[in-house]
Amino acid sequence: METERLIDSLAANLTPAPSRQVSRRIVMTALVGAAAALVAVLFWLGLRSDLMIAVGGRMFWMKAAYAAILGVAGFACAERLARPTGSARGGLLLAVAALGVLAVIGLTMMMMTPPAERMALWLGQSWRRCPFYILALSIPTLALALLTMRRFAPTRLGAAGAAAGLFAGGVAATVYGLHCGETSPIFLLTWYSLGVALSTALGALLGPWALRWR
Repeated sequence: METERLIDSLAANLTPAPSRQVSRRIVMTALVGAAAALVAVLFWLGLRSDLMIAVGGRMFWMKAAYAAILGVAGFACAERLARPTGSARGGLLLAVAALGVLAVIGLTMMMMTPPAERMALWLGQSWRRCPFYILALSIPTLALALLTMRRFAPTRLGAAGAAAGLFAGGVAATVYGLHCGETSPIFLLTWYSLGVALSTALGALLGPWALRWR
């Protein structure tokens, strides 16, 4: 009886968290994480030499849009999975839709390209480095997202960590575009997506440890 009364008295003083508190805090991690990634690009990788020309081109903004949509999809997943009963369905559908659209564009362009030039279109000049640079740039946002999400009540820790990784990977890939000169849709579909997938996998691995209640 005494235990039940104690629980009742504690529960009586609880008030629900503001409905937008989770969203606001995760948005703040995006801003801080993106700023950290930008500093890393400026002082480590460097901006692409033709950036001022590139921003006037359609392909630059297609690349930025793809990366940003993956980040938004990760945000939607993380915002929901930070709650005890949240579902990541909406965010996952957005990510799959972005992948699907880019796959159609990329494969169409590949089919229209002479066979001798397709490998260059796919690999570009930086395929060996691109995924790992995106992974490295995602780490600040991933760390901040995990710290933020553990303040709430995630119950599916691996999935919540993966959502944080998808979110961080999208933020990192968006910023990385300021350095990367690759614009081929099939390159983006393969190597940018791999970088975001590595960040997602890292989040899934860290989630059960970083998000568990202590």
